[in-house]
Amino acid sequence: MATTPAPPQAPPKPTWDPPSAAPFPWLRPTIRIRLTLLYGGMFLIAGILLLSIIYLLAAQALNPGSDLPFKITSGSVTSDTCNLPTKATPEVFNTAMNDCVNEQRQHALDSLLSRSLLALLGLAVIAFAFGYAMAGRVLSPLGRITRTARAVAGSDLSRRIELDGPDDELKELADTFDDMLERLQRAFTAQQRFVGNASHELRTPLAINRTLLEVHLSDPGAPVELQQLGKTLLATNERSEQLVEGLLLLARSDNQIVERKPVDLAEVAGQAIDQVHAEAEAKGVRIHGERASAVVQGNGVLLERIALNLVQNAVRYNVPEDGWVEVTTELQHGQAVLTVTNTGPVVPAYEIDNLFEPFRRLRTERTGSDKGVGLGLSIVRSVARAHGGHIYAQPREGGGLVMRVTLPL
Repeated sequence: MATTPAPPQAPPKPTWDPPSAAPFPWLRPTIRIRLTLLYGGMFLIAGILLLSIIYLLAAQALNPGSDLPFKITSGSVTSDTCNLPTKATPEVFNTAMNDCVNEQRQHALDSLLSRSLLALLGLAVIAFAFGYAMAGRVLSPLGRITRTARAVAGSDLSRRIELDGPDDELKELADTFDDMLERLQRAFTAQQRFVGNASHELRTPLAINRTLLEVHLSDPGAPVELQQLGKTLLATNERSEQLVEGLLLLARSDNQIVERKPVDLAEVAGQAIDQVHAEAEAKGVRIHGERASAVVQGNGVLLERIALNLVQNAVRYNVPEDGWVEVTTELQHGQAVLTVTNTGPVVPAYEIDNLFEPFRRLRTERTGSDKGVGLGLSIVRSVARAHGGHIYAQPREGGGLVMRVTLPL
């Protein structure tokens, strides 16, 4: 690449990140945790009620504070527990005896309450642990359903739950889910068959038209008017081919990538820059940026399409003079990041979402210019999602956009 003057100061790189998972996933209020709390809470409430009833019945039976059912009239009584007077009148002796017995009754009730509370606490721990184990056993079919759903989310529509066991609500849910997967698989198979047929049926006539037009344009004796008409038709045909290729790529990239290989985003970005370099020089747009190695697992062709579409858009939708495009790759927070920043027209923030819709451009509904077919950013978003990544767009201060693609390593 030819040496160019130093580019203008680029804007600060965006620092936003996709929302991360909860810092304490084990505190998530799962159904298992809620069932455990329900089981343990019900046992704890029942235990407290039972303990209260036993305590009240015991207190009523012992009846602390009441008089003794007997009285001492003569003689003496000794005790190792109570401090009884050795020489006293029967009335004083009976009062001391009554206080001692009431104190022992209250001590017995307090001992019953404390030991019952300790026993209840131990049983509550056992009940919560048992409830947690039972909830896990009861909800194990749901875990199987969840694992199957995750496998299906990875485009493995052949997976089925095939849940065994009693014919209860969970088995009914699993069977319904299996039926839904069967219908989805048939629908996706039909879609793939249609895409394959459309690929052949749409490409063949366009290729024939292009060949006929090129043969006609190669005739030096053709009139100028026909030459001009042929060039116009050839450009229209080329635009139709791009539209078909974009639609087919968009349809294919909506699914997850099954076959993955190590791909360096820096290398992919460099190849995209090489392909757009001539167009950038013709428009007077400078391309720069540091590209650190960022290896991800994915499809190299589709990832190159991400970089190519972003760089092409950044070059084509730029300012007429002294425009620039910054392309960087880096590793950040355990993710590979491709960032494409450019100068260009001011983009309102409320228009950002429309840019990712098919056949939508800034302040227009359908494609109508020679800059593309209106599928570039739609393909970028679709391919990024197929790789488990995301694309974020942010208006750049002073005009232009900051496009940031994050992909898992």
